[in-house]
Amino acid sequence: MVLSKTFSQSDVSVHSTFASRYVRDSLPRFKVPENSIPKEAAYQIINDELMLDGNPRLNLASFVTTWMEPECDKLIMDAINKNYVDMDEYPVTTELQNRCVNMIGHLFNAPLGDGEAAVGVGTVGSSEAIMLAGLAFKRKWQNKMKSLGKPCDKPNIVTGANVQVCWEKFARYFEVELKEVKLRDGYYVMDPEKAVEMVDENTICVAAILGSTLNGEFEDVKQLNDLLMKKNQETGWDTPIHVDAASGGFIAPFLYPELEWDFRLPLVKSINVSGHKYGLVYAGIGWVIWRNKEDLPEELIFHINYLGADQPTFTLNFSKGSSQVIAQYYQLIRLGYEGYKNIMENCQENAMVLKEGLEKTGRFNIVSKDNGVPLVAFSLKENSRHTEFEVSDMLRRFGWIVPAYTMPPDAQHVTVLRVVIREDFSRTLAERLVTDIQKLLNELDMLPARVTGKMVAIEKHSRNGVAVKKLKSIAL
Repeated sequence: MVLSKTFSQSDVSVHSTFASRYVRDSLPRFKVPENSIPKEAAYQIINDELMLDGNPRLNLASFVTTWMEPECDKLIMDAINKNYVDMDEYPVTTELQNRCVNMIGHLFNAPLGDGEAAVGVGTVGSSEAIMLAGLAFKRKWQNKMKSLGKPCDKPNIVTGANVQVCWEKFARYFEVELKEVKLRDGYYVMDPEKAVEMVDENTICVAAILGSTLNGEFEDVKQLNDLLMKKNQETGWDTPIHVDAASGGFIAPFLYPELEWDFRLPLVKSINVSGHKYGLVYAGIGWVIWRNKEDLPEELIFHINYLGADQPTFTLNFSKGSSQVIAQYYQLIRLGYEGYKNIMENCQENAMVLKEGLEKTGRFNIVSKDNGVPLVAFSLKENSRHTEFEVSDMLRRFGWIVPAYTMPPDAQHVTVLRVVIREDFSRTLAERLVTDIQKLLNELDMLPARVTGKMVAIEKHSRNGVAVKKLKSIAL
């Protein structure tokens, strides 16, 4: 006799994953569902949607690391459940962070005596690092003005118009006036002379960028330091410098060791760097290093007795993962000076391969510099028929994600495309990208010119800052 059995709807053991009701039916998107679903179904549903994301390796808009060695991946997963703030419970993790701070401090030529520890902290990225550095400058300036009996309610900071959006956030969130040096055609970084002219008694610091997100160029920190020292001597002020080395901090020491941009310059009081960019760690780690203890006001440091021991802390958040700190330490000891130098040289060489390939097409002007962050920023020589935005859109068909954006004021009439060269962008990929760009240029030549009305709207859209803001959010 044949025995039969009726299965309930909730019994998924006999169902194919894609035949189960959990995949057939729509799930709530904005409210927590009433009922649970099997773990296999939850994984498949989410995994299917994530397939529509871009490929991180082909995301040439981002400076952020997209590949690490399997051994480091394992360390990251092993520490995924460690809360970094539990310093008393995870003392070794805390020690690894302190080692990273000291290694980076020495890399930036901090003036440390024998046995003296560097002053710094790990953050979730350069954005938090800049907020902390800015707060230190603001508090030091306020204390000085109060001691002189002068008003301290109108602080300002001088930057170039090419700064990353986190500087605008700092100024707005912490009520500091942002004084921006405008760019000009052919000069897309802060002019040190104009920056020093804008400095007044209420300037808490001048921020220099070591590696502009727009074209990778290093600003001239040495010239800025010399001009500012002269102005300080003439006025009696002591206006300092912060170096935003988010992109260039792990490049300059290895490719340009003779370049003076760091604590070798007396007015540089703090430096931030993104470990998750050319520090070669996945997203979620940054560092800020101060010249010495006097440059970080003690009243900004909190001492908490939360889990059994005194814990000094200077952060904007509390809980955070330990994995990225451990990954940064792995990279520093795994690669060493030799390894970082080899990787940065390889990135620079691949940038040159891409640059030369683009120049051979005869269709592009190169906006980036050969020295700086390994990237290639370029614009069409002739964009009356088709624009850089169209090139960016068409590259998506090949899988490439290449941003197009307008420059900040007063160079907003210039539109560029930008390709960031990371460790995992090989020479083969560089050559393939040039081939695909040549293909789409041939296709564009066969298409009618763009519709004028539509492009006016796009250009207006860009001038309102949308394209630039999009670029800024990608480089955090």
